[in-house]
Amino acid sequence: MSVDLTFFDLIIRASLTVQLVMLVLVAASVISWTVIIHKYKLLNKAAASADSFEEKFWSGIDLSELYSNISKRRLGCHGMEKIFESGFAEYAKLHKKAGSAEMILSAVQRSMKVALSREEDRLDQHLSLLATIGSISPYIGLFGTVWGIMNSFMALGAVKHATLAMVAPGIAEALIATAMGLFAAIPAVVAYNRYAEKVDRLSNRYENFQEEFSSLLHRQTINKVQVGNEKSI
Repeated sequence: MSVDLTFFDLIIRASLTVQLVMLVLVAASVISWTVIIHKYKLLNKAAASADSFEEKFWSGIDLSELYSNISKRRLGCHGMEKIFESGFAEYAKLHKKAGSAEMILSAVQRSMKVALSREEDRLDQHLSLLATIGSISPYIGLFGTVWGIMNSFMALGAVKHATLAMVAPGIAEALIATAMGLFAAIPAVVAYNRYAEKVDRLSNRYENFQEEFSSLLHRQTINKVQVGNEKSI
């Protein structure tokens, strides 16, 4: 008795439950790779944007000019530029009202903290989906494997003389479900670990910039207050 054990024939001949498991795993793999490619582009762009902005920021450019250039963009800004824009906009608004240095800096820090939180959320978006796919895909595949093997052994109970050729297709189709589960899970887990590390590094860079920018504004505010006091004297 000859048995065709080609990959596609095994999928077509699989039971409906195993086919549904395979379909779910294929969908999970497609979603996973879509997220992987999207996050790869997003994180690389965010890192390049941070490098470019820091180079401009510490080049000695006038902060008002830098703020004006960023705020004029039609597409808006993200990352470190957004934190700077939020902080400087709040600083410029309150500085005109001649408030105390502590009040100005406190408001600026709150504004930058909100912007930082939003940027971190943007970087973290969809990472949990990769973690979910990476953690549950092997179990979904294992379910398909168990179901397929169970059906194979139940079919053996209906015959008097069992042979390897009779049980091999059922076991093979069941193992395909496990392989597909691993195929969906492994890239998702690797990408999640790699991207989570990149997000942490970017978040640390954003936080460090926020502290450095706050210190810079603090020095400028104190100097202007001292100059104003000297003029009034």
